[in-house]
Amino acid sequence: MNTYGRYDLVIDHAHGSIVYDKDGKEYIDCVAGIAVNNIGHTHKKMTENLSKQLEKMIHVSNLYYTEEQATFAKRLVELSPHDKVFFANSGAGANEGAIKLARKYTGKGEIISTLKSFHGRTLATITATGQPKYQKGFEPLPAGFKHVEYNNIEQMKEAITEDTAAILVEPIQGESGVRVPDDDYLPSLRKLCDEKGILLIFDEVQTGYGRTGKMFASELTQTVPDITTCAKAIAGGLPMGAVLAKKEIADAFKPGSHATTFGGSPFVSCAGNTVLDIYEEEDLVNKSHENGLYFMEKLEALKENHDCIVEVRGHGLMVGVELNYECGDLVAKAQEKGVLINVANGTVMRFVPPLIITREELDKVVEVIDEILP
Repeated sequence: MNTYGRYDLVIDHAHGSIVYDKDGKEYIDCVAGIAVNNIGHTHKKMTENLSKQLEKMIHVSNLYYTEEQATFAKRLVELSPHDKVFFANSGAGANEGAIKLARKYTGKGEIISTLKSFHGRTLATITATGQPKYQKGFEPLPAGFKHVEYNNIEQMKEAITEDTAAILVEPIQGESGVRVPDDDYLPSLRKLCDEKGILLIFDEVQTGYGRTGKMFASELTQTVPDITTCAKAIAGGLPMGAVLAKKEIADAFKPGSHATTFGGSPFVSCAGNTVLDIYEEEDLVNKSHENGLYFMEKLEALKENHDCIVEVRGHGLMVGVELNYECGDLVAKAQEKGVLINVANGTVMRFVPPLIITREELDKVVEVIDEILP
C-alpha cells in the first residue's frame, strides 16, 4: 500500500555504515533505518549468532520459557533503572503497553503528552502523538488523551486532573526535529509526578540504546521514570520493542492482562543479546558520546559559511541542524553526493547514523552538507 513517499533509490546491500544501491554506488547511511541500525549493517557477530539461532529455534509461544528471552530480560533490566520488562514488537506496541499498564496500575484514564511529539501509528499512539496530521482521517480517536507544550512545566501542572494516570514524554523529541528540553524540564516532571501521585513514562524508542551518548537519555539529567519504552535499536534491525517498569507497577499486569504472539521470541531475543554483546565489546555508548561531540563541533563550524543554519543541537549521535527555510530538497542533493539524511519538521536535517560510524565518515558527511547548503 502507498503509505510512504519513497526516495528514488533501491538499496541492494549494506555493511557497516555504508549502504549500496543496485548499481553498486555507496552511500554513508545517516538514517540507519531511522535510528535502528546502531551496530551498523551486517555485523559479523550478529550474522553468525542469528545463523546459529535459526538452526536451533525461531519461535515458540510465550506460554513457555526460553533461555534466550530470560537472559535478555535480565540483562535489559540490569542496564535500566527498572525491574521488569514486557517484550513487544515495535515502538508503537511498546507505547500501547505502557499506556495500558499506567491505566491498569492507577485505575485512572487520562494520559498527558506533549505537542509535536511522536509515539506511534496505532489508534492510541497517534492520539497520544501531539500532531494533528497523523490523526486526520482516523477519527473518532480514543478518549483520555490531552496535550500541552513540550518543555513547559507550568502548562503541564495546569493540565493535571484527578483522573490523570500518567505523563508520557520523549526525553528529546525526535520526529519534530531533535528538540532538546531545558536541563530542568525532565527533573521537574519527575518532581511533579511525585507530588501528584501520577506516573512518568519516558518514550525512549528513538533516544534509547546509546543514541544520545547514554544508554538511556534519562541518564542525561539523572531522571528516573516509572516506565520506559524502547524499540528501534534494541534488536539490531529485527522488530522488537520493550516496556520497562518498576516491579510494583509491573505487577499490575496479571496473566491475561496483556500479551503478544511474537514478543521476545527466541530469535529476536538472540539478536537483542547479541546487540548488547557488541555494545560492550565495542564501547558503543561512549563512542556515541565522543563522536557526537566531534560531529556537532564540525557542523557548528559550518555556520561561518552558511547563514541559513539557525542551530546545531542534540546529544550523542542524535543530531539536528535547524535551517531558516524548508529544506526537504537537501535529501536528494545529499543522496546524489553519497550521503543519506532525512529532514524532520520541514526545516531540520536529522542525523542518526550507526553508532559504529567512523570520524572519517563523519568528515565526509560534513563535507557534503557544506557543499549542498546555500
